[in-house]
Amino acid sequence: MLRVLQVVTKMDRGGLETMLMNYYRNIDRSKVQFDYLVHRKERGRYDDEIEMLGGKIYRVPPLNPLNPNYYKALNQFFREHEYRIVHSNLDCTSTFPLRAAKKADVPCRIAHVHSTSQDKDFKYPIKMLSKELLPYYATDYFACGEAAGNWAFPGKSITVIRNAVDTSRYAPDIGIRKKIREEFQLKDTFVIGHVGRFDPAKNHGFLVKIFCELKRSIPEAKLMLVGDGNGKGEIERQVEQLGIKEDVVFTGVRSDVNELMQAMDVFVMPSLYEGFPVTMVEAQAAGLPCIISDKVPFECAVTSGLVSSVKLSDNLDVWVKEILRTRTIERRSHLDEIVKKGFDIKQAAKWLEGYYLMHM
Repeated sequence: MLRVLQVVTKMDRGGLETMLMNYYRNIDRSKVQFDYLVHRKERGRYDDEIEMLGGKIYRVPPLNPLNPNYYKALNQFFREHEYRIVHSNLDCTSTFPLRAAKKADVPCRIAHVHSTSQDKDFKYPIKMLSKELLPYYATDYFACGEAAGNWAFPGKSITVIRNAVDTSRYAPDIGIRKKIREEFQLKDTFVIGHVGRFDPAKNHGFLVKIFCELKRSIPEAKLMLVGDGNGKGEIERQVEQLGIKEDVVFTGVRSDVNELMQAMDVFVMPSLYEGFPVTMVEAQAAGLPCIISDKVPFECAVTSGLVSSVKLSDNLDVWVKEILRTRTIERRSHLDEIVKKGFDIKQAAKWLEGYYLMHM
């Protein structure tokens, strides 16, 4: 059996982590097994399932290029553990674990990017330098989509790894819709939905402003925000200051996103940047009309007629007009389209399994 080392920050319920778990659940684990090198001491929400499925979880200190102890921990790990494939999912900063893997003579070193940009914080210069250094340490280049691959690896041969989902779990279901709406007391209201970590790139503050403007046209509308993160408190304060606390549902982290999407009427993603959001595949599988910003690559529209794009620079009324337009879209299954495009996890996992085994 081939063991593949997946390098991540922490296995919580984020987009890339959920993508990895979708593949992990569906590969033939008698042939390929995943282990995880994480950069946090505390356990992640997926850790129990990983261990139940036979994966091992190893821990190193938080990624800090200025901390010599970080490099010592990486080098020690690769001296003590032998892998033929290291698959790093740290975007630009995959440079650091892949450099240690190269030093340990790991033959297949995969750099996998999941975004088309990075937060422009104090770490930004280091991330951009790391991006330039990636070709010295990676042997293979994976990306969630063409836009992300072209941004991260210009001039390189890129393999697009589809953010595939278990499509059967998202098929429109009136019974589930009724159950979730009763749970959150949504009744017959119009529900805007969003799934994502409370992070600046997701632009939750702008989404709340869109929602406030929408309530001028649909006073009974509700906003459902699924997820958690450091920025959640700020959005909760914004909601309270605007006097719409009773109209915004904060679900927290949930394992039943497929069911929550049944209760939504439209999915809105005004992100500042994205790679290829797995939530967009999930939303389309659930038959949801989707409105994305012009900073989200339109290649994530894997169905016909469900996805529209609005410029972030447009006024709020343009966003509201597009949301209102979706009320004329009939909710139906688009699973055949999604499977045909290669976004069903069963066929995607079979392909990735073969890719790994080819490098055994």
